[in-house]
Amino acid sequence: MNTDRIVQQDQRKQDIKKTRVFSKLANYKPILWFIPFAFFFYLFQIAPMIWVFINSFVYEGKWSLENYHEIFNSSFILQSFHNSVWISFWSSLIGLLIAALLVSSLRHLNSRIKEAIIAFTNMSSNFAGVPLAFAFIIILGTNGAVTLLLKQWGIIEDFNLYSRWGLLTLYIYFQIPLGALLLYPAFDALKKDAYEAAALLGASSFRYWIKIGFPILSPALLGTFIILFANAIGAYASVYALTSGNYNMVTIRVASLVSGDLFLEPNLAAAISVVLMLLLAFITAINQWLISRSYYGK
Repeated sequence: MNTDRIVQQDQRKQDIKKTRVFSKLANYKPILWFIPFAFFFYLFQIAPMIWVFINSFVYEGKWSLENYHEIFNSSFILQSFHNSVWISFWSSLIGLLIAALLVSSLRHLNSRIKEAIIAFTNMSSNFAGVPLAFAFIIILGTNGAVTLLLKQWGIIEDFNLYSRWGLLTLYIYFQIPLGALLLYPAFDALKKDAYEAAALLGASSFRYWIKIGFPILSPALLGTFIILFANAIGAYASVYALTSGNYNMVTIRVASLVSGDLFLEPNLAAAISVVLMLLLAFITAINQWLISRSYYGK
């Protein structure tokens, strides 16, 4: 009997040890699932960023700040930053406003129409790059269908799709679906009861949006604007397919320095990329500061 008790006690101890081991493994399970993501994130995000940062300080095989000196003393490169920031800012702002109006109007539609519009928006958000540029050439190009009709009706006389304003139109188009998808969940925070209560207290629609609507949506609006800005300033395929690289923008300059036949300067391209990353980091920091102020009401 004593022997059986000893065997049972040993078995219980082994079971307890196994339970503890499995519980420890269960605690480490989220980390084990995170390892593949961390590996790919390092491989495709961190490692290229480190390579770009290190090589931006290499000039003719030596450590130097000459690449950055060339950037800030080259009017051509500075013009590319100006063009990219100008188009990115205005396309993000206009696209954000149109997307906000679209999402606001969706709240007043029935569920079937709403789902259909959201599905179409989701599909059109992936319509970018070379196919989008080709579609715009067919529709709004020099001999595009809509362009010829508008000229025939006397609405426009001279519209150049391949200019600044044509590119702005293209950018606004692919910013709207992304902005709508990002803002759609945020508008759920606007309860119908709050609008009705404000109306009962005598507040107009304008006063409701100023005092209630915009303060609630301001974090989402600011965050969406930054995402749209980053999406626009990093766009390459659309503008290259539309202008064949003839319009001076940051992404075009980086691509020409990396894969150009005449001017192959990957270190200068790395320096331009670092400046672009610092610009985006600065804008994101301002955005986070504004969001924190809107959250705490300061």
